Amino acid sequence: MASKPRLLLHICCGPCATSVVERLRRDYEIVGYWDNPNVQPAEEHERRLEAARRFATQAGFELVVAPYDPEPWEEAVRGLEDEPEGGRRCAVCYRLRLGAAAAEAVRRGATHLATTLTIGPQKKAAVINPLGEAAAGAHGLTFVAEDFKKRAGLERSIELSRQHDLYRQGYCGCLYARRRQARL
Repeated sequence: MASKPRLLLHICCGPCATSVVERLRRDYEIVGYWDNPNVQPAEEHERRLEAARRFATQAGFELVVAPYDPEPWEEAVRGLEDEPEGGRRCAVCYRLRLGAAAAEAVRRGATHLATTLTIGPQKKAAVINPLGEAAAGAHGLTFVAEDFKKRAGLERSIELSRQHDLYRQGYCGCLYARRRQARL
């Protein structure tokens, strides 16, 4: 039996990873990758990271964790603070994180790259997937372009999150989206 291709999965949070891992592990050997400098404050980042670690342990896959450093993210999105969720700030954020994930995929010997980002109800696969394809292509990888919320993926992630008792956050992660949501 031939071995499965190695895929590095950028994970934005534990709950989003649940049904994506379930779907992808049929065809790939998965290595999870946590790099979310957009998530603030630091306590929220740690809470989400802990949920991702718990799920990785329960589901039996390796989770690589990048050092938490929000400064490069803050610099990248400077001037876009007032953008709505899903606007230009988000595209810059996705590009930054997917680029880091692609570089890590090469270091980990992966041939494929994917992200859990498209499972989010506010996240547009039409924006995320081309950015993932560009990042993967720049590193000689194949990007697995899917809209993971489709085919009941979002509903399944909610169900699995409850089964695994994972923390589910109430905002995308960045302070700007959190502040904007609080005003609405």
